[in-house]
Amino acid sequence: MTKPVPKVYSTRFFQLITTRQFAEAERILERIKQKMHPSDRNRGYFQALYGMLLTMKNSDRYAFLPTLDLTDKKQLKNHRKEFLSHVERRLHDEYDRGYFEAWADYMKILPKMEATPSTGNSRNAVKQIEQAIEETESKNETKSAEDEREEKTARNHQSLLLDYPPA
Repeated sequence: MTKPVPKVYSTRFFQLITTRQFAEAERILERIKQKMHPSDRNRGYFQALYGMLLTMKNSDRYAFLPTLDLTDKKQLKNHRKEFLSHVERRLHDEYDRGYFEAWADYMKILPKMEATPSTGNSRNAVKQIEQAIEETESKNETKSAEDEREEKTARNHQSLLLDYPPA
């Protein structure tokens, strides 16, 4: 099983498109693209995020997203259940599951964002998420350096094994 898209990035992305901060949302989307592991599920997740961005930017009144009532928590919860049911269905391939997972994650975040739209708490939440993103990036940089060392060690061991003739 591949690693999912980091939730810290997707949460920040959801906040940005909801508040219509598209330039920053595009930057976060680019980070997600760089950080995600290549898999069909992650490609589906990414495409859902990209579609959300385009829909919010273009304000298509016939699309699902602009017609959502952000104050109706019951409706958001029902939508989330529906998307999760698609994620769990074996009929869908991995790409589709990733796509629906992104929508389920967004439906999970929306009620929490709506609760404190303009208070100081939302600023603190944004700062906490940005700090978590920075921490995640520094951990990933450390991990990738460690991964490179491990790969190099493994290659060295492999070459040592190849140097000896079979018995």
